[in-house]
Amino acid sequence: MENEESSSSSSQQHWIIEQEILREKLMTEDNFTWKLLSTQDKGEGSKEKEDEWLRYIGGVDVSFSNDDSSMACGTLVVLDFNTLKVVYEDFSLVTLHVPYVPGFLAFREAPVLVEILDKMKRNGNPFYPQLLMVDGNGILHPRGFGLACHIGVVADLPTIGIGKNLHHVDGLDQSKVRELLRAKENSSQDLITLVGSSGHVWGAAMRSTKASVKPIYISSGHRISLQTAIRIVQMTCKYRVPEPVRQADIRSRDYIRKLEMNAKRK
Repeated sequence: MENEESSSSSSQQHWIIEQEILREKLMTEDNFTWKLLSTQDKGEGSKEKEDEWLRYIGGVDVSFSNDDSSMACGTLVVLDFNTLKVVYEDFSLVTLHVPYVPGFLAFREAPVLVEILDKMKRNGNPFYPQLLMVDGNGILHPRGFGLACHIGVVADLPTIGIGKNLHHVDGLDQSKVRELLRAKENSSQDLITLVGSSGHVWGAAMRSTKASVKPIYISSGHRISLQTAIRIVQMTCKYRVPEPVRQADIRSRDYIRKLEMNAKRK
């Protein structure tokens, strides 16, 4: 038992050092070549050249088998920003040996997702995403460097973190945020900026639709500002979760479910 605890502690120390090294490259301001069209421009089309605006948005997620918690399916989908239709998808079924440790999710999931992105890039796929939404937090993280930051820096992609739950970061409290959102009436897209006890802005909580009881938590991942991230999330939400992440989640779960069903038939 002592050896296991010592090994776990050693791994976490190594991860903290690696996070610090990667965080030195982190950018939380807009750093991209494409332009973001307004909602009106999206509907009417734009006179700008097609390759100058944001067209392809990726979404990534990892789902786990109910029968074997070490079996995971990493999924990448790419959507056309104008139509929010899926134009590309890929899956990677892997056995994970790294345990889940709170605050270190990236070391369990990022290698799987980055490899799918790398494969797409190596193949010169024309749908390679200009922006990536990640089912996980960006800077809204105990050490300011969540899964979305990790993937963004390693893949050198603009990334947005989409959290479904709020970490306890800098005095921020999930129940208080939900209470504040519930107090706002007659608004389909309530939004609260998440300011910590230190005065630092960590992200935003957004109730995407009137039907959404629980907010989502938006934060910068890499090479994108919070303001731009919020705009893009608002433009891609049909339901509670923005469509790129929602589609990645649906397809990832479906892929795992079909594999389990086929295994039981044998």
